[in-house]
Amino acid sequence: MSQSKQDHPDSNLHPESTGLAAATVKAHSADQPLKLYSGWFCPFVQRVWIALEEKHIQYQYIEVNPYHKPESLLHLNPRGLVPTLQYENKPLYESTVLCEFLEEAFPEYAPHLMPENPYEKARTRIWTDFVTSRVIPSFHRFLQYQPQRHGKEGLEEKRQEFLGYLKAFTKEMDTEGPYFLGKEFSLIDVIIAPWAVRLWVFDHFKGGLGIPEKGKGGEDEEVWGRWRRWLETVEQRKSVKETMSGREYYVPIYQRYADDVAQSELAKATRSGRGVP
Repeated sequence: MSQSKQDHPDSNLHPESTGLAAATVKAHSADQPLKLYSGWFCPFVQRVWIALEEKHIQYQYIEVNPYHKPESLLHLNPRGLVPTLQYENKPLYESTVLCEFLEEAFPEYAPHLMPENPYEKARTRIWTDFVTSRVIPSFHRFLQYQPQRHGKEGLEEKRQEFLGYLKAFTKEMDTEGPYFLGKEFSLIDVIIAPWAVRLWVFDHFKGGLGIPEKGKGGEDEEVWGRWRRWLETVEQRKSVKETMSGREYYVPIYQRYADDVAQSELAKATRSGRGVP
């Protein structure tokens, strides 16, 4: 017998945003031509949500439980994945595509998150791809690793792999900052921010992330100091804070990832050794 939506193992999640994100949702509950089909807990959604808030584009927020997908979403996106945008009654999806689309479709709205300089624009795309193809899969390999099943040594390997990708990313940052490209918050900051503000999950579930404390980074102290400066600034960004719910509501969701029993497309892709689906 096939499993019903009601008893899907991942379906027991808080139904709506909380904290500062709840106020953002309320402010965007009225009908608008531009509609964001969203899941409050989803980091891919948060990318698009941050971009919308940064640019002050009018949109309607529509909460979706991924295991009780409304027909309105399935009509737009047969896979039923979030984020999905409804624009002029037509569907668009894939979070990085949506962020660039908002830049091009609403050029009169500032700030502009994509740099105008062709070289910096290309670099943004290079490091956007790095986040999606390296950082996020490594994040999940570390989070979903089961030391009791595969050995404690493997957990440390996954930790070091993830830290290596964070170091590689950080070494490409503007030296002064505070953001990746310098003084201005830009698309590459948006792309990685949702995972950066969820790094606490490794302290909660995996015995710590392993980034050295200030002054204890050895030969990598300059790199980790730059990372800390970037992270502290991004965590305080209004658009980031106001698209986050209370931490306690994320815990049961990430518990399933930490136990490697989550059944999301990303969790299954990680389990099978594939990248971001």
